[in-house]
Amino acid sequence: MQKQHLSAMALLSACCLNVCLSPGVRAKDNTLTEQEKATGWQLLFNGHDHTGWKCNTGKPIATPIEDGALVPYKSGGYIIIYDKQFGDFVLKCDVRWEAAHCNSGIFFRVEEPADPVNTGFEVQVMGGNQTGKHEFGAIYDLEPNKVAAGKPTGQWNHVEITCRGSRIQVNLNGQDVCSMNCEDFTRPGYCPDGQPHKYILNGKPRAIKDFARKGYLGFQDHGHKVWYKNVKILEL
Repeated sequence: MQKQHLSAMALLSACCLNVCLSPGVRAKDNTLTEQEKATGWQLLFNGHDHTGWKCNTGKPIATPIEDGALVPYKSGGYIIIYDKQFGDFVLKCDVRWEAAHCNSGIFFRVEEPADPVNTGFEVQVMGGNQTGKHEFGAIYDLEPNKVAAGKPTGQWNHVEITCRGSRIQVNLNGQDVCSMNCEDFTRPGYCPDGQPHKYILNGKPRAIKDFARKGYLGFQDHGHKVWYKNVKILEL
C-alpha cells in the first residue's frame, strides 16, 4: 500500500510539473503564449509604454502606464487608438475599474479617428448587471447584451470581439453575450427593431450596413478611470 501510495504521488507530481512547464498554458501579462505565437496572434500593447498607441487627435497619450495597463482617462483624446487598421479579426483584452458607475468602451473599425462616435463600432464597458443596448458587452446603441456577464467592480473582465465580414460577436468572461449582422441594419438611422440609433455623418443618419469593414481600434475616455491590458489581435 505504501509503495502504491508513493507511486501515485510521484505520478501526480510529474503531471503537475508537466502542466506548469508546458508552453502555451499560461503567459505573463502583456505577453503571448507559445500557442498564441504559433497561431498568429499579435500583441498590441507591451505593458511598458505607448508604442503603437496615440490619441485619436494624433497627439501622444498624456496618461502614464499604470500597473502594466493602458489608461485612457485624461489621455488627451476621446479614445486612444492603435496606429494600424484591422478588418476581420478576433480582438481580446482585459479591463477593470474601481468606480461602481464606470463608463468606457472598446472601439473598432473606426473609419475616421477624428469622429469615432459616428464612424466606428463600440462595445460598451461599464459597471452593473443589466442587459440592454447600453450595458456591458452590448454593441453600443445597436445590439443589446443578452446576458449580464460582467464581474464585480474591481475585478478583471476578459473581452473578446470577433469581426468577420458583416458579422460581429462579443464574448465576455467566457460567455457569448452579443452578436449582430450589419447587413440587417438597412435603414439609415434605425435598428432592425425599429428603434433609432445615434449614428449620423455630415448631418445625415447612417445605415449600419454601409459602415467600413476595416478601421482603427481603441479605448474610450468617458470620464472614468479604466485599465486595459493583455491587448491581443488575431487577423482572420
